[in-house]
Amino acid sequence: MKPGLEDALKRIKSYSEELGLDLNKSEDRFKWLIASTLFAKRISSSIAKRTFEVFLERGLTSPEAILRAGWDELVNALDEGGYVRYDFSTATNILELVKALLEKYGGVDGIHEASRTPEELEARLMELRGVGPTAVNIFLRELRGVWSKARPKVSDKALAVAQRLGLSLEEAERYESKLVRIHLELCKKRRCIECPVHAFCNSSYS
Repeated sequence: MKPGLEDALKRIKSYSEELGLDLNKSEDRFKWLIASTLFAKRISSSIAKRTFEVFLERGLTSPEAILRAGWDELVNALDEGGYVRYDFSTATNILELVKALLEKYGGVDGIHEASRTPEELEARLMELRGVGPTAVNIFLRELRGVWSKARPKVSDKALAVAQRLGLSLEEAERYESKLVRIHLELCKKRRCIECPVHAFCNSSYS
């Protein structure tokens, strides 16, 4: 790795870190699952983040709290966060997801414990309503090193940035969450000058 690049990457926060979550804690892993479903939709990351913050403000942070709140309260929270395009369907999906998680696994960690392989873990997650491949990748890539079976395929977005930075596949995997964020918020919009790793990049946009 180029001198100084590792320090620059470490200073970039992943989405879960920016949301103030500690994924070593079970309760925060559940919160991250909910956040991942919000980030997975075709909607801006700023709206997804704001909507999740509304969930935190309203105490919608555990399976029990979400079930107590019910559909109307979830729709109100989604609307307040600006998630209006998908408010009805997302409220329904979250309620069904939480019910299945509790009934089948007793909570978020139970789904990992029930899975024998990384592939089975991904398949079980995708059985939850509203959780597709994008949400699974978002959720699991930040759980590398926390859950032993959290080993999703490195996303194309991360690999594209890794190539520009001259990173190996192993390094791309280690910093995947941060590389994806760089792609979505900076590379995609060609905001190169604002990028904290601009000096290390071989991009033609530079």
